[in-house]
Amino acid sequence: MKALVYNGVEHLSFADVPDAVPGIGECLVRVEASGICGSDMHAYLGHDERRPAPLILGHEAAGIVSSGPRDGTRVTINPLVTCGTCPACLSKRENLCSNRQIISMPPREGAFAQFVTIPDSNLIEVPEDVSLAKAALAEPLAVSWHAVRLAIEALHPATNRRALVIGGGAIGLAAALALGAMDVDDVTVAEPNALRRDYLRALGSFNVVEIPTGEFSLVIDAVGYAATRAVASAHTKPGGVMAHVGLGEDTGGLDVRRMTLQEITFIGTYTYTSQDFRDTSQAIFDGRLGALNWTEMRGLSEGAQAFRDLRLGAVAAPKVILNPWE
Repeated sequence: MKALVYNGVEHLSFADVPDAVPGIGECLVRVEASGICGSDMHAYLGHDERRPAPLILGHEAAGIVSSGPRDGTRVTINPLVTCGTCPACLSKRENLCSNRQIISMPPREGAFAQFVTIPDSNLIEVPEDVSLAKAALAEPLAVSWHAVRLAIEALHPATNRRALVIGGGAIGLAAALALGAMDVDDVTVAEPNALRRDYLRALGSFNVVEIPTGEFSLVIDAVGYAATRAVASAHTKPGGVMAHVGLGEDTGGLDVRRMTLQEITFIGTYTYTSQDFRDTSQAIFDGRLGALNWTEMRGLSEGAQAFRDLRLGAVAAPKVILNPWE
């Protein structure tokens, strides 16, 4: 089969690789759409030791089951594989499973390939009237759905719901959409890239700015650099909640003194629970997350160039989705 293989820092190749072979309890899925995630970019730049070369990246995928009793079923893939038996799994917090795996991280190859293997329990059937390119957005949307849900649950019920999302990429945009789906109407997205700001403004669903002003009760850092954490610290109102999603940089930026004196709640959020993924998928199918027409499609054979363009900030669309058959 064909795959986009990460071979080292800023080096990707479109190549023939051994066919994916499902294990016991797994399905073989013919990948029809696979999105480029920020974590894929971190690996591409050599910033993620969990993803050593050579490796097939990609974990935001949808396709068609090509083996077993569900052969022919259109599905979106929950890429987080968990044990199901540890305390975290039994308490329905599968994202904290100590034995968790994710496709695109050893020992599991990723979905920038024509086929991928995944446990049957990680598949959600996609209705015929929903495109598989749209269904592939379930994973990044679920990341933000989970973060927004936790932030809202942590917010004091008497506090107003004025929200700031830092970063207008796919995770930031997904957070803004999730906030809207959870009845938060006053949402601002801060995005420094002028090309992307113009793209987001054209969507017309929320306020888009270069630099935020004022204070917000809900702040979602969808970037995760010291600079964005500093912005989040400065703009979270007393008694507010800051949810941290991005993994751009490990340290720096938080104003711990202000957070302590103003009783600001900080929540680190990672991926999603199985229920969050199901809820997000249903919200996609129901249309509660909007048209989801903010993607750019490219062939997997053009994947290396797509990564270079993203690296240069030359892509306006928040999400690039690759078709493994082109």
